[in-house]
Amino acid sequence: MSALYAYGGDPHVAAAARALSWSGEHGALWLAAGLAGAAADRGRRGAWLRATALTAGAHLASMGVKRIVRRPRPTHVAPRVRTVGRHSFPSSHAASAAAAAVAYGTLGAYAVPPLAAAMCLSRLVVGVHYPTDVAAGAALGAAAARLGVRWIGAGHG
Repeated sequence: MSALYAYGGDPHVAAAARALSWSGEHGALWLAAGLAGAAADRGRRGAWLRATALTAGAHLASMGVKRIVRRPRPTHVAPRVRTVGRHSFPSSHAASAAAAAVAYGTLGAYAVPPLAAAMCLSRLVVGVHYPTDVAAGAALGAAAARLGVRWIGAGHG
């Protein structure tokens, strides 16, 4: 964590990490992307909406786990962003990002996985999560979306 946090000393890296953190709050970036996909791809609107629902569900599941585990955020570094809550495990940003990568990736949105990876790393750069928080969030999100892949592709909208 400290090594990735150190990259945030570069103002450009810090600005990008803060922007990713802000846009990922409550899964907003991923939900907006799914709704944009539904609006743009009318033939697969239903599939996009189901993928968006899975992404939202992964985010909600991570928030539920966070309330049970109640792991405090790192205190050995100064956070570079404000956080909505005090608990860090699992990372909800990572959960929604990984869910979007899997769900939207099945629909051909191949730009999402690299952006999702950047989102996950940003949480370490801004100093608000431990690596295990991000790994657990990403695993939770990817698993939730993977379980729903057949549902995403069901039907034609």
